[in-house]
Amino acid sequence: MVISETLLIYFLVLLATGVAVGFFCGLLGIGGGFLMVPVQIWVLTSMGIDSTLATRIAFGTSLAVVFPTALSGCRGHNCRGFVLWRPGMIMGLSGLLGAFLGGSIAAHAPGDLLRMVFGYVVLLGAMRMLFAGSLLPRKEALIRETEEGHKMHVLWGLVVGVISGLTGIGGGVILVPVMVIAMGFSIYQAIGTSSITIAFNAAGGIIAYAINGWGVPGLPAFCLGYIDLLQFALLAGSSIFAASWGVRAAHGLPAEKLRYIFVILMIYIGLKMTGFLGWIGL
Repeated sequence: MVISETLLIYFLVLLATGVAVGFFCGLLGIGGGFLMVPVQIWVLTSMGIDSTLATRIAFGTSLAVVFPTALSGCRGHNCRGFVLWRPGMIMGLSGLLGAFLGGSIAAHAPGDLLRMVFGYVVLLGAMRMLFAGSLLPRKEALIRETEEGHKMHVLWGLVVGVISGLTGIGGGVILVPVMVIAMGFSIYQAIGTSSITIAFNAAGGIIAYAINGWGVPGLPAFCLGYIDLLQFALLAGSSIFAASWGVRAAHGLPAEKLRYIFVILMIYIGLKMTGFLGWIGL
C-alpha cells in the first residue's frame, strides 16, 4: 500500500510538472528542461536509481518531452505571426548536430559534473537576461537577412545545441537572450522562433541519449536508452496541452514582465542544481 501511494505521488508530481513545462514553453519559448530535470532526478533517485544514471535519464527524457511540447508552442506562436522560419530552421539544423555531440559527451560524464554544468548554464542565461537593457517591447523584425546574419545563426545554433545536449534542456534559456541581444529579435519573435529551434535541438539530443544509453545496466523498466518512456508519457501528455495556455498568456503580457518571470525561474533552478541552496540550508 505504501509503495502504491508513493508511486501515485510520483505520477501526480510528474503530471503537474508537465503542465508547468507546457505553460512556460508557450509563455517564454523555452523547452522547460530546467523545470523537468530536477523533478525527474528527484523521482528517479527516490526510486533507488544511481544518481549519475538518474541524471542521464532525466536529461534524455527531458529532451524527449521538449520535442512535442516545443512544436505545440510553435504552432500557437506561428498563428500570431511571431515565428521567423528561415533563421529558426538554420539555427535548428546546426543545433541538431550540436545537441547530438553534447548528448554523446553527457552520456559518459559524471552525474555531479552534469548537474553543476546544468546549474551554471541556467544562471548564466539568467544574468544575461537580467542585465540586457535592449529587451524592448517591440514587435517588428530587426534581424539581418544577410549572409553574415545567417552565419551568426549557424554559429549560435551549434553552440546552444551542444549546451542543450550536454544539459538536457531545449536551449531556450540561453537562445532567447542571445536572439534578442545579439541578433535583433524582439522578445516576442525570440520566444516564437526559439520554439522551432529547440525542437531541432531536442531531436539531436534524443538520438544521442537513445544510442548511448542502449543496453546500459540498471535502467528502469520501459526505457529506450536513457529515455524513460513512462516519465515521457506523463510529462509530455500534460505539457502538450498546456503549451497553448502559455501562448495565450505570452501575448497578453508586457515584454518586461516576461523578462522578469524568465529571470526569477532561471535563478532559482540554477542555484538549486549547483547545490548553493542546499549549502545555505534551503
